Amino acid sequence: MNATDRPLLEISAGSLASALAAQEGGADRVELCDNLAEGGTTPSYGALAVARDRLRIPLYVLIRPRGGDFLYDPAERAAMLADVEACVRLGCDGVVIGALDADGEVDAAVCGELIAAAGPLGVTFHRAFDAVRDAQRALEAVIALGCERILTSGGAADADTGAARIAQWGAQSAGRIALMAGAGVTPENIADVARRAGVRELHASAKAPRRSAMRYRNDALAGLSPDWSQSDAQRVRALVRALRG
Repeated sequence: MNATDRPLLEISAGSLASALAAQEGGADRVELCDNLAEGGTTPSYGALAVARDRLRIPLYVLIRPRGGDFLYDPAERAAMLADVEACVRLGCDGVVIGALDADGEVDAAVCGELIAAAGPLGVTFHRAFDAVRDAQRALEAVIALGCERILTSGGAADADTGAARIAQWGAQSAGRIALMAGAGVTPENIADVARRAGVRELHASAKAPRRSAMRYRNDALAGLSPDWSQSDAQRVRALVRALRG
């Protein structure tokens, strides 16, 4: 297998530290975002700038102004366009976008504006795809937009469960777009998901818990724990080994 045929691992990095851990662990690409607990939102300009300076692997940026649905008002669309333009100025490699209308169809007008603003950058259509009314129709719409790939769990809670549907969409696309399987991907299932879904791009967060170095803790702040989770280089390495044998 040559380098162009090998399966690729993208890490969904919820922080600058996670992005650097993804690179250290051997990931092929980073999707930088924030607020992974809400499905991801656009990271700060500062995080983008430092990530662009320090990453040697491709950097894609999630363009999503908030958690929740993928139906955006004019102010949110303006913010998304500004974020895409910032990614272009910083020299990012790509953006990750997606918008739907109220009936669960791909909003081609909004997505088209974002893609036009991205110019030479690559474009991934994110898991808004898993929320569409008709996946077969949505697949054709995303292909028509000119996106490089679709990130999907197969419309299921995780890519392991949705692998068969991803394979069906891959057959429908007939090489016109790449499908990237993501959600619930672990070292234990990544190779099997890739095989059953028929994909060569996989997406995972590779998170591990991190304990704060704070010696003082106010235990009354139960909802504001100083501990957190971030992508872990060792977990990234385990995913790479499992994916590529």
